[in-house]
Amino acid sequence: MGPTVTVLDYGSGNVRSAVRALEYVGARVELTKDPQAIARADGLVVPGVGAFAAVMAALRDVGAVPHIGRRIAGGRPVLGICVGHQVFFEEGVEHGVRTQGLGEWPGTVERLNAPVVPHMGWNTVKAPSDSVLFESLHDERFYFVHSYGVQTWDFEVLQPRMKAPQVTWSTHGSDFIAAVENGPLSAVQFHPEKSGEAGSQLLKNWLGTL
Repeated sequence: MGPTVTVLDYGSGNVRSAVRALEYVGARVELTKDPQAIARADGLVVPGVGAFAAVMAALRDVGAVPHIGRRIAGGRPVLGICVGHQVFFEEGVEHGVRTQGLGEWPGTVERLNAPVVPHMGWNTVKAPSDSVLFESLHDERFYFVHSYGVQTWDFEVLQPRMKAPQVTWSTHGSDFIAAVENGPLSAVQFHPEKSGEAGSQLLKNWLGTL
């Protein structure tokens, strides 16, 4: 039997494709917002599409924010996808509206500095050589659909023995953060569930950390 994964059901669209993709790579998946399921699963996936502010409001409405925080604080694996990646940063700014994020990482989600948005389609990424998520995937392309992203990274490691987060970049107009791996918390700006075999392998790599 594969690891158990809860895909957080808080009203975000298109979560069924994430469920199917995780099942395809061997996970036992439950789509729910139940706090006990969030706590007991080997892994938690936080999906997200649409606007940063709307996703944050929905997460708060279903009471998911403290449960996500407890998993991370307890070293329990969490994976964010698309806007579910963005909300782990400090804040998002859309149409002049500033919304507080979950604040796990410094950075502001802003409109991409590119001549054409949204950034839609396949793109390469630049991952650290020792990345776990991107093991055997350093020459692959992944599927992006977004107009906003984090374009700077300023993370201070406060303890000498603390491992710095691994940051993966991509480029559309200018560089933006495509993924972060930080202990139990990982997140990707692209959609692994729409990224063919490369996306399946990335999900399999994540399952291997559970």
